[in-house]
Amino acid sequence: MSFLAELWTFMKVRKKFWLAPIVVVLLLLGSLIVLTEGSAVAPFVYTLF
Repeated sequence: MSFLAELWTFMKVRKKFWLAPIVVVLLLLGSLIVLTEGSAVAPFVYTLF
């Protein structure tokens, strides 16, 4: 969690708030892949991409 705190501090100090949507989308896609890894939904998720 310290990584996310450092990233937020960096974005706040350097005024790089345009990075926030990119980080959120990457986190959502990563969690989607991890959560569907062992389930029966995985083949349907992979067809979306």
